[in-house]
Amino acid sequence: MSLATLKRAKHWLSSPEEQIKILSNHEDLEIPSFESRLKDMGMNSLKPVGVDVFQINVGKMCNQVCKHCHVDAGPDRKEIMTRETMQQILDAMEGMPVKTVDLTGGAPEMNPDFRWFVEQLSAQNVQIIVRCNLTIILANPKYHDLPEFFKKHKINVVSSLPSFTARRTDAQRGDGVFNKSIEALKMLNAVGYGKEGTGLKLDLVYNPSGAYLPDDQAVLQDEFKRRLRDGFEIEFNELYAITNLPVSRFLDYLLNTENYEEYMNELANAFNPTAAEGVMCRNMVSIGWDGYLYDCDFNQMLELKLANGAPKHIKDFDWQKVMNREIIINQHCYGCTAGAGSSCGGTTA
Repeated sequence: MSLATLKRAKHWLSSPEEQIKILSNHEDLEIPSFESRLKDMGMNSLKPVGVDVFQINVGKMCNQVCKHCHVDAGPDRKEIMTRETMQQILDAMEGMPVKTVDLTGGAPEMNPDFRWFVEQLSAQNVQIIVRCNLTIILANPKYHDLPEFFKKHKINVVSSLPSFTARRTDAQRGDGVFNKSIEALKMLNAVGYGKEGTGLKLDLVYNPSGAYLPDDQAVLQDEFKRRLRDGFEIEFNELYAITNLPVSRFLDYLLNTENYEEYMNELANAFNPTAAEGVMCRNMVSIGWDGYLYDCDFNQMLELKLANGAPKHIKDFDWQKVMNREIIINQHCYGCTAGAGSSCGGTTA
């Protein structure tokens, strides 16, 4: 399937196989393969250096439908992790040097066993991150106590906020999202999140609203801190600038706006070897809602399961086999290695 055909088709990319075909297509793009870039660095393959992080997608159900979402999450998604799979994860963690568990979705709080899972993880002496979209706190009375629940378990709350203005935030995340996000941030501040000396960490995530790389993370953080403090008396700890990867809804956006070729060239031209050495897939394992294992959250959405002899499912987790695997790569990996690099924790270089 050529790029020209895809531009004409302009259809919804429901199939991960279609997305992989697009990402693997070099006929119309004059950029080197990501694999060749690694070889230029003397790396014949990308290998793990550890498994410090379990990033777990506990379900694709969400109360929002964001334009850039690589998970294709929304209210209509029914994929939800069961308690049985959660227990398999807890079993796999026993005796393993996992330091951080990063809970994602969708909106992870919408999983009916979310609180049970957090309580079990709290007993494991690991850092717990919850990627909260903020509006979920206000979506239903049963979520209104989430700030207190997060505080009780000393959860690191990480929340997306594309802008400090309503216009840009609502354009990316939906009408009214900005005002609800501000209200939720105030609720988190009220219990101590983002406040100096409380130990309750509140971090924000910035994604560009279009087909371009994010600005300097430190500069963005300073501006967000100033504008949110002056405009709304809101405080937070860190801001993570994350590059949009050409996967799912954002890939569809790039094709429909005829920005795919230009964006891929921008990513490839900004390739940073230092960022490539520090990509997040080298020290994490991504776990899907059904328990299947992936190198990263983006490979999960492309259904690229662990390979090269590594176990496919959490119930068969084997530390040594996971450590001996080669990480699956494709052209979307340029997104994590462009400029200052990009990871779920912000820049890497």
